[in-house]
Amino acid sequence: MDASTILLLIGIGLCAGILGSLVGVGGGIVIVPALMFFLGLSQLHAQGISLALIMLPVGFLGVWQYYQKGYVDMRLVGLIAVGFIAGSWIGSKIAMQIPVHVLKKLFAVLLSVVALKLFLEKKPDTTKPPANHQEAATTNQR
Repeated sequence: MDASTILLLIGIGLCAGILGSLVGVGGGIVIVPALMFFLGLSQLHAQGISLALIMLPVGFLGVWQYYQKGYVDMRLVGLIAVGFIAGSWIGSKIAMQIPVHVLKKLFAVLLSVVALKLFLEKKPDTTKPPANHQEAATTNQR
């Protein structure tokens, strides 16, 4: 994994942490689309990584299902977590300074942008599950 990919993953975590503590969103709204759009991961890979990052302590069984099928790369989870921790602190500090009506508008804009991007995407997700974890790691590095 090259330095730009590492920085991108930490940046995704940072954005998810900021937005998570700013307007209450994170995994499904920020991390999943970011992994799909910026790293080209499949929907299932992105969901598996997001679940592992956010739900591992409380949704272990769901994460375990994705992991067993090869859809969770713990290296990516760890790097995003670094940014997510810092971002959640930054976002909460910012959120305390913004009026509630502005936060609602920010949240609405974010949802609209993500929805539009997903709606207009033309590339179908035809990824098949990897045969094993080694293949999953190779697939995730592409």
